[in-house]
Amino acid sequence: MKQLEHLLEMFMFNARWLLAPFYVGLILSIGLLMVMFFKEFLHLVPIAIYEQPGPEMVLGILSLIDLVLVANLMLIIVFAGYENFVSRIDVANHEDRPDWMGKVGFTDLKIKLIGSIVAISGIELLKLFVNVGEGVGEQELLWKVIIHATLVISGVLFALMDRIGGKTPH
Repeated sequence: MKQLEHLLEMFMFNARWLLAPFYVGLILSIGLLMVMFFKEFLHLVPIAIYEQPGPEMVLGILSLIDLVLVANLMLIIVFAGYENFVSRIDVANHEDRPDWMGKVGFTDLKIKLIGSIVAISGIELLKLFVNVGEGVGEQELLWKVIIHATLVISGVLFALMDRIGGKTPH
């Protein structure tokens, strides 16, 4: 019976490798975001050169920032998720290794995730404010503000619960 238990535990332990293809897919998705980034960037070049930059330019730049934040978030999820659930990434001596790599636990990942979502939501809200006179309805604006406020409150509550629970340093 003990041998069967050991086999079952080894099977469950090795099942963590089923997550690896998900992380590879996220990395490939970052490549898709890069394609979107350059498409948006190339769309802005003629505006910057031939037109009077205005709200359209600001919205385009905010879209670029939005894409960068999403790509950063995905990379944090890939690194932290892989190291927390699959295996350690063995690049300890590499000169470009980020300081936070290997130190982001599941709790830290949740806080970083909600923080990034709040930042992305804030940029989306800012885009809406820039377009407030151009077809943006009062109802849409109200709902986006409510959603953003809900995300902010959720983030603060996550951080507060973390602090109360004593899981992260103060």
